[in-house]
Amino acid sequence: MTRSGRRPNILIVMADQLAPHFTGAYGHPVVQTPALDALVGRGVRFDAAYCNFPLCAPSRFSMLSGQMPASIGAWDNGAEFAASVPTLVHYLRLLGYRTTLSGKMHFIGPDQLHGFEERLTTDIYPSGFALTPDWEVAGVPPSDWYTMASLSEAGPVVTNYQHDFDEEAGFAAVRHLYDLARATDDERPFFLVASFTHPHDPYEARQRWWDLYDHDDIDLPDPIAPDAVDPHTRRLWRGIGAEGVGVTPEQCRNARHGYYANTSYFDSWVGRLVEVLDETGRTDDTVVIAIADHGDMLGDRGTFFKMCFFERAARVPFVMAGPGVANRAVPDVCSLVDLLPTLLDIATDGDGRAGWPEMSTPPAGRSLWELASNGEAGGSGDGSGKGDGGDGGGSGIDVGGEAFGEYTSVLTTQPMFMIRRGRHKWIHCGGDPPLLYDLVDDPLERNNLAADPAHAELAAAFAAETAQRWDSAALRDQVLASQRSRRVVSAATHAAGTPWWDYSPQRNVAAEYVRDGMNWLHTSRGSRIPTPR
Repeated sequence: MTRSGRRPNILIVMADQLAPHFTGAYGHPVVQTPALDALVGRGVRFDAAYCNFPLCAPSRFSMLSGQMPASIGAWDNGAEFAASVPTLVHYLRLLGYRTTLSGKMHFIGPDQLHGFEERLTTDIYPSGFALTPDWEVAGVPPSDWYTMASLSEAGPVVTNYQHDFDEEAGFAAVRHLYDLARATDDERPFFLVASFTHPHDPYEARQRWWDLYDHDDIDLPDPIAPDAVDPHTRRLWRGIGAEGVGVTPEQCRNARHGYYANTSYFDSWVGRLVEVLDETGRTDDTVVIAIADHGDMLGDRGTFFKMCFFERAARVPFVMAGPGVANRAVPDVCSLVDLLPTLLDIATDGDGRAGWPEMSTPPAGRSLWELASNGEAGGSGDGSGKGDGGDGGGSGIDVGGEAFGEYTSVLTTQPMFMIRRGRHKWIHCGGDPPLLYDLVDDPLERNNLAADPAHAELAAAFAAETAQRWDSAALRDQVLASQRSRRVVSAATHAAGTPWWDYSPQRNVAAEYVRDGMNWLHTSRGSRIPTPR
């Protein structure tokens, strides 16, 4: 509870494709993220947080439901998110929260709310089955979404559709926070998600943000020896059109320049939203969480984007500040499925499951509230918000905790799995040799220990756990069946010209500003937000 005795408000500010390694808040020496830095300076930074699926829509569905992607059929960016799956938003509504979404959530299917009472904008991506992969095409088909064009066309722009979208999402979220601060009969605590599409490619930035950086200061990725390149990385090269062509240093520097600029742009929205909380006297009553759905390889291993379980694609920033939150860095491994139980503990004053609403399925994750609130377990940080040389905050620390990942989308035709436990990460994909890395000694994941005799027992244990946890053949059959059915529906829908489910925000313009029958003085007074004293 807050000092006023009420449940805290919750504001989530979400980025798309933001790797923590490329933020000042996690120690990068070049990237400027003053708003994230400020949150870390008064809150908690989780230094080993992972997504559970390194692709936009499935990662978000898993995060919202608190379930692993395969358990809810979140196979790819064209898979339907079933309306029958309870989300953290539903549970917060049951606990008395007013729930609002502004910006991207990549919902696929007829339910475009999934528990949100209000949705302030449409989405940036299609709501139908257009992005369904086809695993039955011979070989591994190239991606028509992620290509080298994002590198060759990187640079400063006046604007593009992504900037247009984020301007709308940010404006709507700011206005909503002001509306919440105005006199109202609705005394419920609020849960607001402001979700932006940056710094997702294309790596095109407005001049203002591009000019924050000296081009010569943009760092390049560490090289990788040919014998350290695994089969999936080669598939990524082939899929994005880099195989046999490679990426020139200038292409990489240009793409990184745009990405760093867009990261600072996203950070500016974090700062603006926190500023509104300050202006309206809500800072002490609001838990602020900054996260992302996945990262971006950004040239590491010679590839870009995500779609793999290497650190820069699978890790996410996870920063929390507000009432009851300690000031420290948490090295323990965690993941986005931990967000649901964490939010329920925040909403119920950390009472544990006894205070939660009835749940149809136990969450796949664990609450991080104890780690965030009282500093117990997993070591402590100095609260400075700086990592060790831009490695993402915590790869140099031997840590506890665990995270699991699943991938069933483009640039593979077999399910791929990840287990991160303590200092080790295990990656399995049918037909490929397994990968085992010690992230303390090898944070760049260059030395595969899976065939090392000294690690034979550990590798065998991970292999056995993978076989016990996942039935890869059965999952592949489910993926193929889902892809086939969606392709039929998609083809028929396009042939008939039937509209999909793209969300159209509801707006009652007759009740906005000053209208007939309104007293302008009353309207003026009702819209005014006095300066907090």
